[in-house]
Amino acid sequence: MSHRRTLLRGTLAAVLCAAVLPAWGTPGRDRQRTAPPTGTEAATAAYMERVRSDRRALRAFLHALPKGADLHNHLGGAAPTELLLDLAAQDGLCIEKGSLRAVPPPCPAGGRPAADVREDRAFHRHLVRAWSMQDFLPGRESGHDHFFATFEKFERVETRHMGRLLSEIADRAARQHQFYLETMVTHATAGVAALAGRAGFDPDLSRLRARLLAGDGLRRLVDRARAATDRAVAEFRTASRCGTRLAHPGCGLEVRFITQADRSAAPEQVFTELLLGFELARRDPRFVSVNLVAPEDGAVALRDYGLHMRMLDRLHTWYPRVPVTLHAGELVPGLVGREELRSHIRQAVLTGHARRIGHGVDIGWEDDPHELLATMAARRVLVETPLTSNAQILGVEGHRHPFALYREHGVPVALATDDEGVERSDITAEYERAATAHRLGYRALKDLARTSLEYGFLPGRSLWRDRDGFTAVSECAHDRPGAPRPRAECAAVLAASPKAAVQWKQECAFARFEDRFARRAVPPPRAVTGRVGDAAP
Repeated sequence: MSHRRTLLRGTLAAVLCAAVLPAWGTPGRDRQRTAPPTGTEAATAAYMERVRSDRRALRAFLHALPKGADLHNHLGGAAPTELLLDLAAQDGLCIEKGSLRAVPPPCPAGGRPAADVREDRAFHRHLVRAWSMQDFLPGRESGHDHFFATFEKFERVETRHMGRLLSEIADRAARQHQFYLETMVTHATAGVAALAGRAGFDPDLSRLRARLLAGDGLRRLVDRARAATDRAVAEFRTASRCGTRLAHPGCGLEVRFITQADRSAAPEQVFTELLLGFELARRDPRFVSVNLVAPEDGAVALRDYGLHMRMLDRLHTWYPRVPVTLHAGELVPGLVGREELRSHIRQAVLTGHARRIGHGVDIGWEDDPHELLATMAARRVLVETPLTSNAQILGVEGHRHPFALYREHGVPVALATDDEGVERSDITAEYERAATAHRLGYRALKDLARTSLEYGFLPGRSLWRDRDGFTAVSECAHDRPGAPRPRAECAAVLAASPKAAVQWKQECAFARFEDRFARRAVPPPRAVTGRVGDAAP
């Protein structure tokens, strides 16, 4: 989801009617793997089919399923709303009347201390609904508008407690059997705006970059962002008790950061924020990419979309090793006009050099969508797909979602949460939607989990020979995940590559998962009823 919001490596109405949306394809078709399943994998797939109509059992199965990485996650929007309210109370903040924003004391006229949520349950429920999608029903306000309006309400809480929020988010990911997280953060907004204001905008982007790098202003912003990240990591480790016998599960989660730039800002600020992100990724391995956030349908975002892509094109020439992921195609007819639906994904891929895109919902309205799909498949451009977010913001779900279309054309996809706190959802719910609305079976879900790790921006060599085949590299081809230890050749690959190490960790988890559920694949004998000698029913 694109909006402005503001952190590790663990080891270290809807607006429109569904009627205007086409059905994109046959759910459940998959082009990734053709080899027949064997052994425990086949038995686990059989168990999933046996419980598919039992919502509770299916949820338990999917909760236990190893689920790879979350590659599209915004730190503030991912945090539970109850935690945000508790931190607002702890900080002595006030809740502004009307806007319901958390603001510093003294409380303005008509406002209330945030601490009142501890005693007044009605007030607490009111704020949970205002700060999230809890109980939301479209009416005078659309799902799109309510969703985007939440973030400014808790922005002050988010920016003061990045480490504490990360602790909660990392624990949730780890408890749902994820192994890697990339979360989007914002840095030193006031400082960036001030530096951008002094520099002004220059359509000659080479000259603008040189101007920004000439003094020490950008260097100070980089240093400030790194120091803020150090503090957040320390807060995270304290809150999660890392390094102690009571360490939280999130301590073992690999985490990296993506710097987000506000596409609704003035051009000079957007460029400065992007430049900051590229410089951070060049200097600090905790930062792996950049992204543009804020509603893609905003007036400035629409006006400057092409300019932003040209900025990224130039930045890519200067920082070719920094991968780009972009919110693109988070649009539908009715939200914007036909002209705005024609080329956002194409521009992101061809001009913005995006190696991944977030959402991609408007692909069917792009010019020559089949050619674009072929290009994305050939270039292995992954689509980060938060199904719940697309349903809440755009009213697009089920067969009207292009999830199946991408898969049928061989475009890699990965499930993601986007803003699970605001959405009142989690990664298991995303897999549940894929299994129910899109009728995916176990093997397809397993491949989605593997794909998410493969297309993450962790450094190092992959465990797999190619990006989609999931056949181990030669050094590890004879090692069985879950065995006591890999052979020396494979161990050397894992030791040298953070990516391969995390992928191996997931494969070990799959081995344990399949051993567990394969035993349940054959239903127990049915009890015999009636008198001795009667036939069993």
